[in-house]
Amino acid sequence: MFKKCITPVFVLVCLGISLSSTVRAQSIGRQYSLGFYQAVSDSNGYHSSQRDYSIEPSFDLPKGDTLRKQSWLYRKLFREHLVEVNGDDYTFYGSILPDLIVGRSNDNGTVWINTRGVVVGGTIGKKLSFRSEFYENQAKMPAYLDAFGRQYQIVPGQGEWKPFNETKFDYAYASALIDYKASKHFTFQLGYDRNFIGDGYRSMLLSDAPFNYPFLKIIANVGRIQYTTMWAQFIDMKYPKASYDNGYRKKWGVFNYLDWNVTKKLSVGLFASVIWQDSDSTGKRGFDASYLNPIVFLRPVEFSVGSPDNAILGLNLKYAVSRNSTFYGQFILDEFKLEQITNGNGWWGNKYGGQVGFRSNNLFTVPNLNILTEVNAARPYTYSQRNTLNNYGHYNQSLAHPMGANFVEWVNIADYRYKRLFLRGQITIAKYGLDTAGINYGKDINQSYWTRAKDYGNKIGQGLKTNFLYVQGTAAYLLNPKYNLRLEGSVTARRESNSNWTKNELIFQIGLRSSFRQLYYDL
Repeated sequence: MFKKCITPVFVLVCLGISLSSTVRAQSIGRQYSLGFYQAVSDSNGYHSSQRDYSIEPSFDLPKGDTLRKQSWLYRKLFREHLVEVNGDDYTFYGSILPDLIVGRSNDNGTVWINTRGVVVGGTIGKKLSFRSEFYENQAKMPAYLDAFGRQYQIVPGQGEWKPFNETKFDYAYASALIDYKASKHFTFQLGYDRNFIGDGYRSMLLSDAPFNYPFLKIIANVGRIQYTTMWAQFIDMKYPKASYDNGYRKKWGVFNYLDWNVTKKLSVGLFASVIWQDSDSTGKRGFDASYLNPIVFLRPVEFSVGSPDNAILGLNLKYAVSRNSTFYGQFILDEFKLEQITNGNGWWGNKYGGQVGFRSNNLFTVPNLNILTEVNAARPYTYSQRNTLNNYGHYNQSLAHPMGANFVEWVNIADYRYKRLFLRGQITIAKYGLDTAGINYGKDINQSYWTRAKDYGNKIGQGLKTNFLYVQGTAAYLLNPKYNLRLEGSVTARRESNSNWTKNELIFQIGLRSSFRQLYYDL
């Protein structure tokens, strides 16, 4: 009976829930679990393509929302952190973060998430700030997330899980960041967190979709130019643990990104990264000092040392047609040969992808009505390597787009805010090619490209051609802007279909939620 009614249900959800919840941050620069960035021009030296995770997140209260009561309980429930200390040259805050959700899936019965979290942070002097979060989670996931977790041994964006009553997941999540602004030109960050480069919902260069990782980042600002270098360590789960003492095998990465505000409307970003394995058959390699210089050109160094490392180049563009509207795009180049591209024969080694998008705020002069639409695509085998020890991945997820490669995707998001009420809607349509009969057609970046199906004739969607539809509508009422405490309800409809099977899932959820984590379950 459900199969007979699923099509009209999808249509109703698509047409009837075109908006869902979001919140607007006081500082533009970090994407939260509700909402996305404002589209602004690059005036005053602002660089929109790098999200600032160092600022304490908080949301603006609606105009006219003044204190009606002065009681301690009212302030702690609706306006402040549980603990707030403001000294002469330091500050400190702390809050308990509940994320309690219960719902129903047509494919997996009752689903729920039980998360208990805590956040602490503050400042020391005028230059140093810090933040740390911890979450303990148990969950029974919708069917598609349960299948994903069991296939890749992770909860998307939240790392490894362990069994809990057979059908449920138990997992923990922690993040931390120390930010030191040495001068107006230099900022240093030491973190266990995620990073994002781009102006859209997705990033084809470096995304905050995978799990956290340790990193050291240097950010330099000179005039209209911002230059960032980051060194990071990642986890490879594909291979068995080296030993109980050493845990999973590691790999390293270095990332350089130069963002130039050419004018107040146009910005251009140049991206380069190298991933290398921590050890190989000859022994432990560790951190490679060849990549230590923060201003070195990575590709020549990678070539000159005769290494098997994985180098990736990229381009990020943004043009603000008005104060509230922006076109943006990206291009990622993993490998290519010009001769093979001009031949047009679909050589497997032409590995590249891209993005084009548009976003606008205060649409039709309606305050807090925002839209985003973008298209993302990646050719087969992009981001993959000989093995996962140097592919562009971490904890079995891509460091870029969560769909991996061999796909084309169209994402549409709209959100609206009225006082403390937030609405958000998302419709995502994608086409991709899945592996079938044990043959690697290029979508799963954790598969070695040596196992590719063919050398020539490769194109996006090859393999088991699959259609994907994801529709979600969410409504939320903000209780406390300091840590995004809100009452939330959502409806999610997901369909994945090809010539072999069709998977439909309809999910209803309600909950008491908090925190500013961005979790990508639209995969």
